[in-house]
Amino acid sequence: MILTVTLNSAIDKVLLIDEFKPNFPMQAKKVLLSVGGKGLDSSVVLSHLGVKTIGLTFVAGENGRTLIELLDGYEIIPEAIWVRGETRICYVIAETNTGKVSHIKFGEMLIDQDHVDQFMQVFTNRLSSCSWLICAGSIPKSLPNSFYGTLVQRAALAGVPTLVDTLESASIEALPYKPAIVKMNWNEFERTFNVKTTRLEDLFAVARQVFHQHHLENLVLTCGVDGIIAITREGIYHVRAPLQKVINAAGAGDGVSAALVWRLSLGDRWVEALRWAGATAAAVVLTEGTADCNFRDVQNILPHVVVKNLSETSV
Repeated sequence: MILTVTLNSAIDKVLLIDEFKPNFPMQAKKVLLSVGGKGLDSSVVLSHLGVKTIGLTFVAGENGRTLIELLDGYEIIPEAIWVRGETRICYVIAETNTGKVSHIKFGEMLIDQDHVDQFMQVFTNRLSSCSWLICAGSIPKSLPNSFYGTLVQRAALAGVPTLVDTLESASIEALPYKPAIVKMNWNEFERTFNVKTTRLEDLFAVARQVFHQHHLENLVLTCGVDGIIAITREGIYHVRAPLQKVINAAGAGDGVSAALVWRLSLGDRWVEALRWAGATAAAVVLTEGTADCNFRDVQNILPHVVVKNLSETSV
């Protein structure tokens, strides 16, 4: 069982278009609603992979009710803490011609101390039955940026490893508590650690510096068409999956999180876990909905994923 935490839930309203052209009228080929929020999206991927998962999240308002209805379509065990305000709606503009995805978000939840107490009670109860924890996405303004750090610390005390996928202060605040995996995309990495890289080779070098400077356990960076970089205790890896015809790339990074913790929970070494992560992310982009994927696509792509070990010794 894998527990995901989404502090800032959302509904994704996906608009599938050929290409975004400012100042020109555009016709969406299709509009659909999907589960939003990075942790819940990892739960969606896990459900497609046939893995049992609990989605713990805050929800509010009419959008919150719609989100729960969407979750009912997946075999996810929901744990929803109802708060004030409104669950966000996220307009996802997915360009099929370019593979680009843009997000416009609206809405805000208001979380009181009573809600936090309820959350922590459910979190503690559910943690005892889980093999991994995924904490992912932004933190609502009414919660402190140290909130993920608190969860990582409690999970560590319970013997449960954590993957943290967030950015800037929300990520920095969690680092002292030693999450098993720190994950983010290339842009988020630059914003979080105040660095700038233009080439993949530069990103590798800076990522190694950050890894050692912050004494990280494992660092995973998703880089779009450039694949996945992983700086781990087993080695330094570059993962490349065959390029796909992108329909909607939203949720591909959450597929990486889902596949990694799933395979590591089964005892896979990093090379094999990263191969599954690459295949899962590639399968996600083939679907219209956020974080949806077909397990058969994952299996078909898996043999073609290349994991290059750039360091035969541990780092």
